[in-house]
Amino acid sequence: MADKQRISTTRRISAPAERIFELVTDPDGHVRIDGSGMLVAAGDARRVTRAGDAFEMDMDREPLGDLPLGKYRVRNVVTRIEPDALVEWTVGGVDHPPIGHVYGYALASVDDHTTDVTSYCDWSAVSEKWKARVSWPVVPLTMLEKSLANLDRLVTSPAA
Repeated sequence: MADKQRISTTRRISAPAERIFELVTDPDGHVRIDGSGMLVAAGDARRVTRAGDAFEMDMDREPLGDLPLGKYRVRNVVTRIEPDALVEWTVGGVDHPPIGHVYGYALASVDDHTTDVTSYCDWSAVSEKWKARVSWPVVPLTMLEKSLANLDRLVTSPAA
């Protein structure tokens, strides 16, 4: 971890990049990957296809018991997207613009049936005002690792 404001982890998954990209660009895919019961894709959420696309998620921290935030809604806006290679989005509240942190998946095909997937969270663009309010890292590396394990299970299981 070279930059303490960016955390990432990589996992080799036995699935083509196209299949993984299909899941990580679908808001319902985010709910399935997270698997914590904390996320619910808001009503009309659709697959993201280009920068500027937005999707809302209903969040409920109560089942996790980690942060006293309760229930709230976040608006995610795609900042970068490259077919079968990358999707990145910034997070903000429904009633205010994004505060600057981004999440993403970077996909690198190893061969036709294997992909290295990097999941990351980057707070380097967050204003000093917000940085003073939060203790980094808010998203521990273990959460990113768990998400990649869930993604692996989802795309490689026979029922997927």
